[in-house]
Amino acid sequence: MMAREVFHLLVEVPWIVFVLYWIVSAIRTRDTLQTESFASRYAILLIEAAGFVLLFRHSAGIGFLGNRVMHRTLPSAIAGSILTWMGIGLAIWARYHLAEYWSARITIKEDHQLIRSGPYTRLRHPIYSGIVLAAIGSAVVIDQWRCVLGVCLVLMGYCIKARKEETMLTQQFGDAFREHQKHAGFLIPRFR
Repeated sequence: MMAREVFHLLVEVPWIVFVLYWIVSAIRTRDTLQTESFASRYAILLIEAAGFVLLFRHSAGIGFLGNRVMHRTLPSAIAGSILTWMGIGLAIWARYHLAEYWSARITIKEDHQLIRSGPYTRLRHPIYSGIVLAAIGSAVVIDQWRCVLGVCLVLMGYCIKARKEETMLTQQFGDAFREHQKHAGFLIPRFR
């Protein structure tokens, strides 16, 4: 097996772990009381899906999008693999702390609680932060312009989703969520 194939495998395995964990943990969630609109959900999902297609579909490397961004090196491939695993680890850790309050859609669950434990002590959207970090790591390993564009779309999709989520959380929790915003960063950890 060539080094290139090994690093692609090191990028693919954490994403497979991520998907499997998401499927298994989605079984135990609370009933939904309030959710975002159908149009809002699928507009954001379309942006994110386009980003992931660019990131992971080799056939999306049309024209300059298939060109290398930088000269691929062993250290950059190792760094990208580490970032991918760290991002997936952060997303899974955050998903674990959300437990039954998680949803793929922007929702308020039955007896919803504001989670401020684990990664939520420093981040308001650690699942999104982890996914974006993993996407960046994957892009470093794959090293094509299509991946840069893909990461930008993934980041844009999760930023839009996070803003909408914050509107709903502010309506639900008011001052408690505003206080949380002072201590936890949006997508980058806040240490104060």
